[in-house]
Amino acid sequence: MSAPALLPLAGRRLPALNLGASSFPHHRATLRLSEKFILLLILSAFITLCFGAFFFLPDSSKHKRFDLGLEDVLIPHVDTSKGGKHLGSFLIHGQGHDEHRHREEEERLRIKIRADHEKALEEAKEKLKKSRDEIQAEIQTEKNKVVQELKKKDSKPLPPVPLPNLVGINSGEPADPDIREKRNKIKEMMKHAWDNYRQYGWGHNELKPIARKGHSTNIFGNSQMGATIVDALDTLYIMGLRDEFREGQEWIDKNLDFSVNSEVSVFEVNIRFIGGLLAAYYLSGQEVFKIKAVQLAGKLLPAFNTPTGIPWAMVNLKSGVGRNWGWASAGSSILAEFGTLHMEFVHLSYLTGDPVYYNKVMHIRKLLQKMDRPNGLYPNYLNPRTGRWGQHHTSVGGLGDSFYEYLLKAWLMSDKTDTEARKMYDDAIEAIEKHLIRKSNGGLTFIGEWKNGHLERKMGHLTCFAGGMFALGADGSRDDKAGHYLQLGAEIAHTCHESYDRTTLKLGPEAFKFDGGVEAVAVRQNEKYYILRPEVIETYWYMWRFTHDPKYRQWGWEATQAIDKYCRVSGGFSGVKDVYSSSPTYDDVQQSFFLAETLKVVWSLFFSQLSGPMSAYFPRRKYK
Repeated sequence: MSAPALLPLAGRRLPALNLGASSFPHHRATLRLSEKFILLLILSAFITLCFGAFFFLPDSSKHKRFDLGLEDVLIPHVDTSKGGKHLGSFLIHGQGHDEHRHREEEERLRIKIRADHEKALEEAKEKLKKSRDEIQAEIQTEKNKVVQELKKKDSKPLPPVPLPNLVGINSGEPADPDIREKRNKIKEMMKHAWDNYRQYGWGHNELKPIARKGHSTNIFGNSQMGATIVDALDTLYIMGLRDEFREGQEWIDKNLDFSVNSEVSVFEVNIRFIGGLLAAYYLSGQEVFKIKAVQLAGKLLPAFNTPTGIPWAMVNLKSGVGRNWGWASAGSSILAEFGTLHMEFVHLSYLTGDPVYYNKVMHIRKLLQKMDRPNGLYPNYLNPRTGRWGQHHTSVGGLGDSFYEYLLKAWLMSDKTDTEARKMYDDAIEAIEKHLIRKSNGGLTFIGEWKNGHLERKMGHLTCFAGGMFALGADGSRDDKAGHYLQLGAEIAHTCHESYDRTTLKLGPEAFKFDGGVEAVAVRQNEKYYILRPEVIETYWYMWRFTHDPKYRQWGWEATQAIDKYCRVSGGFSGVKDVYSSSPTYDDVQQSFFLAETLKVVWSLFFSQLSGPMSAYFPRRKYK
């Protein structure tokens, strides 16, 4: 299997048993001595009772044995006419010998119980002589032994596989001093984001840069798994920030533990953790990343235990119990979530030699191929119990986006041999173009959302990735329509640029309308925010790679300057709540994908030495 440079996982990782304070509450680990004494007395009495029972129970040898009639079952049948009488003779004459042996076994058991009883009493006496601190130290020692044994058990060696040839990673500084200056600025922004996370949020999933403390959301459950560390690894490596990369690697090796009682998003953990770990492994060759990725993947597999094999949206990493989001169309799973597992899971099977991961995602594909699709469109909701579509809502933005992206990239990742994925992509794009893509009165091409037979003339920031996707999929399209799809990508890029240019901050809103005289502008207050998303700049990057039109670099640089001017705070970078306000308020969240995707893609936009259009991929976010 070939793999493109920088791995098609560059987005968004050996779990050990968590035997910390949460698993052993303090009052259990430090029982009072009187409680211990009572427990030991109970244990001693129980052993004594068992010991005495053997003396008072009647000797079974003095009573008639019951013939259970199992000889024909447990012993091969022998025809008595051909010597079977010898078998019967053996059973009769061997009975006395069996009874004697049984009495000897009972005597040996009595002796063993007496010895164990005396040993338990001696150990109890010794325990009672020790101080509380000594007992606590012994408990901690035993816990550490269990942890180390489980780590050894889980660290089974994986089969060696060849690493792909990565091009464009260490190709030196650009000759153009202007490009070099821009890259240095982007690297400085990455350092600012990382250093503040390192100082104020280390080990937490994300950072609150104004409050200067850690931050997390329900997609990561109630545990601190260092999402920013894992998510940012490939960006650090690509930018040459190797000291920071080694910091992250050390934390992952010593602290990343998925054996926690925490309910997480299967989709988010896959793209941020498994994707981030695999990308770091392919870039650096460090085995720890591969091992962690494989062990985490094992924690996600119970999510597929549904009647249809369509995974739950969430799974508890400890219990394996899964469920779906309460708001998702009568308990449905989401297309962009169960459809955004394919690339990582295929790579897991490649690295481990275990087909289970590949089989899980291929089962999803086969199921989707059999289903009828309204107007050829894939609805965003599918019930994992019944295998039926939920609400007929189709979107190339949130809830649907990365499903289409992964179909195309599965084909590219296979060196264009996965024609099944390509056909599904082409069929879907044809239906999307027919039913969702329109031109506004002002001439802007946009992608709307299909809701129960009605087109909503609204486009989300997340949808803006599609411009780059159309360009990426142009080569190999049906009916020699490469030029058409490249042009379509350019039109989407222009529309998304307008959504930025028509704001005060020159940063795009979360969603924008095309109704009446309103075009590429957010109408609702709750759609005016910008949370450091990458999708628009990502499309600029793809269009630059395919056309080398300098306007895409210029647009990308303008967005970068706006982020640095309006989203930068002393403690990192924060999203803003209103891009149309000249004095916006902050949301006080530095998203992990800002380091993992936004800064990486703008860096790549000025990475002139990068070889080939397949050099990096940037998985979507489903919603916020």
